[in-house]
Amino acid sequence: MSSLAAFSTPREDRRFEDYRAGEVYEFPETASVSEEDIVRFAREFDPQYFHTDPAAAAGSPYKGLIASGAHTVALTFRMYVKNVLPGKASFGSPGMDEVRWLKPLRPGDTLRIRATILETRPSRARADRGTIGVFVETINQDGEVIMSYKATNIIAKRPESVR
Repeated sequence: MSSLAAFSTPREDRRFEDYRAGEVYEFPETASVSEEDIVRFAREFDPQYFHTDPAAAAGSPYKGLIASGAHTVALTFRMYVKNVLPGKASFGSPGMDEVRWLKPLRPGDTLRIRATILETRPSRARADRGTIGVFVETINQDGEVIMSYKATNIIAKRPESVR
């Protein structure tokens, strides 16, 4: 495993220059999910029986209730925004790629994330920003990676860096 990095700049002051390809970050923040959380989310957004009905889910291929993949993405993304992205220097994202659900999220699980900076590219068209590529892994309390995706984010540069 690569050694873990730590951002030297607080989130609100972070800019494109603070991201370096190859750096790996893990964060102490976690997100836990209960049976009630799973059912509530699924009833509104993904009403499949193995997300909404614990008794029926016991007979499913998952042998119990599991969270919707969209729920796992939402929990992960909240931690990603709060820990990886800068405060006001984020200009959004053109998208996420290669979303993979590797293991189910179950009631009682506690998640954390690991973020690996894959690349940083200054914009050719806009001197005030750059793009970062990040591989994000969602890890459960047992150290198992249950989901991963690649994110692309557009981040403002520091004014003194703009030429």
